[in-house]
Amino acid sequence: MEVINKIGRRKTAVARIYMTPGKGEIQVNGRDYKEYFPFEVHQIVLQQPFSTINAGESYDVKVNVRGGGIKGQAEAVRMAIARALVEYSADNRPALKKEGFLTRDPRMVERKKYGRRKARRRFQFSKR
Repeated sequence: MEVINKIGRRKTAVARIYMTPGKGEIQVNGRDYKEYFPFEVHQIVLQQPFSTINAGESYDVKVNVRGGGIKGQAEAVRMAIARALVEYSADNRPALKKEGFLTRDPRMVERKKYGRRKARRRFQFSKR
């Protein structure tokens, strides 16, 4: 019963997971993942690495996730699960890599600049 500890990131969300062989229970911040992520889209995002390699309900996952929004958190958890599955078996890597689950998405919100309304939006220009 080996515990695998991995981290996944997306935007400002950081997910730390602890994966063990088990019955397929996924807990996010001490709650069931269906309760934490009420929208079915985010639940499907969480299950994608398992369905890609047909691992169904053979692992228990405990997740600590913080920062960002609900979508960024779901995608951060997906990345961490994919990394853990690769550590369990290197045979999983090509399938997960092809789906893009192992690639860190570097897009972040651009910071606001001084003298501007937002990052790039300028104040309205008045000629007269």
